[in-house]
Amino acid sequence: MPTDCISYQNSGYFSPLMNDYLNQKNNLKELYNRFPSIENFENQIIEKQSNFNHNHRSALVSVLQKQYAKIETSHLTLQNIEALKVNNTFTVTTGHQLNLFTGPLYFLYKIISTINLTKDLKAKYPAYNFVPIYWMATEDHDFEEINHFNFKGKKFRWNKISSGPVGRLSTEGLEEFLEIYTQELGTSTNAIAIQKLFQEAYLNHNNLADATRHLANALFGNYGLVILDADHSELKRNFIPFMKEELLQQTSHKKVSKTIEQLKEYSIQVNPREINLFYIENNLRERIIFENEKYKVNHTKIEFSENEILELLDSNPEKFSPNVIMRPLYQEVILPNLCYIGGGGEIAYWLELKSFFDAVKITFPMLLVRNSALLTTEKQEKKATKLGLSWTDLFSKQAELVNKKTIDFSDFPIDLSIQKDFLKNQFHYLHSIAKKTDQSFSGAVKAQEAKQIKGLENLEKRLLKAQKRKFNDELERITNLQNELFPNKSLQERQANFSEFYLENGENLIPKLFSRLQALDQSFEIITL
Repeated sequence: MPTDCISYQNSGYFSPLMNDYLNQKNNLKELYNRFPSIENFENQIIEKQSNFNHNHRSALVSVLQKQYAKIETSHLTLQNIEALKVNNTFTVTTGHQLNLFTGPLYFLYKIISTINLTKDLKAKYPAYNFVPIYWMATEDHDFEEINHFNFKGKKFRWNKISSGPVGRLSTEGLEEFLEIYTQELGTSTNAIAIQKLFQEAYLNHNNLADATRHLANALFGNYGLVILDADHSELKRNFIPFMKEELLQQTSHKKVSKTIEQLKEYSIQVNPREINLFYIENNLRERIIFENEKYKVNHTKIEFSENEILELLDSNPEKFSPNVIMRPLYQEVILPNLCYIGGGGEIAYWLELKSFFDAVKITFPMLLVRNSALLTTEKQEKKATKLGLSWTDLFSKQAELVNKKTIDFSDFPIDLSIQKDFLKNQFHYLHSIAKKTDQSFSGAVKAQEAKQIKGLENLEKRLLKAQKRKFNDELERITNLQNELFPNKSLQERQANFSEFYLENGENLIPKLFSRLQALDQSFEIITL
């Protein structure tokens, strides 16, 4: 069976909006700046260099140095942080929630895409430096989205009461969780390595942000990855003018709402609020709303006059937190960023934002769909070959696959189209007669035709069902294989955790992924481990 790849558009797992974006349809071109090709980065660099406030570099480097002060940091990462001081250094950024133990497998693909793109850019544009950034979503507050991961078909959930920003959440209580999880790992060398990684990340750090930073650094630090927690007053100080504008003018709501009108033929990813900022303090993160000439913090008694909230913004910008609409702008204001790498859902909501960026005069980044992969074994590939399956077959919906293979296995046609066409021809004669007599006979002919066509369709279904029973063993092997590769009838990368594959492949796993994934190649890569 050839090791192949499947284009995103043909995979069946991308939305119409993403397919149209990847196909560069004309109706979407005003919603992004430049499509991500290696050649288009030249003008993106020029635009960002002229439009970026390079004074923001000092705060960025200062914050990163503080956040890395207690971490064992690779020479390459330290070099990248230092390089951010100079005006010819740019970033490529991906963002991700603080999922427990990285969450789904695609966390790795996001970061590998980001690092690989910086390498490609350096090769093409050697006069510049390119730094890969992982933006930790420390200010999110939806703990239910991140408190679990799947391992070999089992869900491991950390049951803990949570409120406020997840990055500040205490890691206390994870010892028991780790004990349950390690029982599933076994005692192999790779299992012990996974256990140690988990312990060092979560049991030796007090909060989820520090734990996730340690984990991502342990996996990718040697590749020069720079991990940023933007929940910091020094960084937010540089964002004050934009937060002030949001409080007073609500430009984001006006602009994004108009763009959503342009996208009405697609499913909308996010809808803007009138004010797209949260108030954040300790374990509180609640929306700021404007009612009766007052700025109020939702679900609390906290309220401010216009002067009071602007004074607070100037004195304590860390008390304000951007939501999903404002966070991309915050990122592009504080980073000399060229490109954002994300999944289809993320790119979909970025496409809502360009007019807002234009209004506040911030360069809109290039938008790149992250790499995707299907990890297989040689044994699984041999099974597929023996069963006569292509990768296109395996990516198809299971019901369609079963029907297709049943037809392939049958030594006679299951499709009764020839018989239906013959029947229609017979009734064509009767219809010609009916036109010459009264209306009631014409109605009877139509009814009889519909009844007999329906009868053939039912026979066709019963014939297909009978053949499925006949080839049950072969079809069961096919569905079992597809279920292995697509757990819960979903993409492997959205279900499985990397530890499942590390257990078998150890420290060879990540280098293998780096070697096979190409950032600008927009297709599912089939990788045999």
